[in-house]
Amino acid sequence: MQAAVGDRLVVEGVHVGDPRRTGEIVEVRHADGSPPYLVRWPDGTEGLVFPGTEAHIEQSQR
Repeated sequence: MQAAVGDRLVVEGVHVGDPRRTGEIVEVRHADGSPPYLVRWPDGTEGLVFPGTEAHIEQSQR
């Protein structure tokens, strides 16, 4: 998985009924774009994320 600042991290729910979460990547810690990522969620909170298999990247318009 590789990402850049401004991309979106999409995390699918792992159980039936779990919502999809989408957040903006605000910091990439490695030059090659690999995790972890600092993600800003819609409620304004930020967290360091090591995405699992239930996650994917949506690239921003560059």
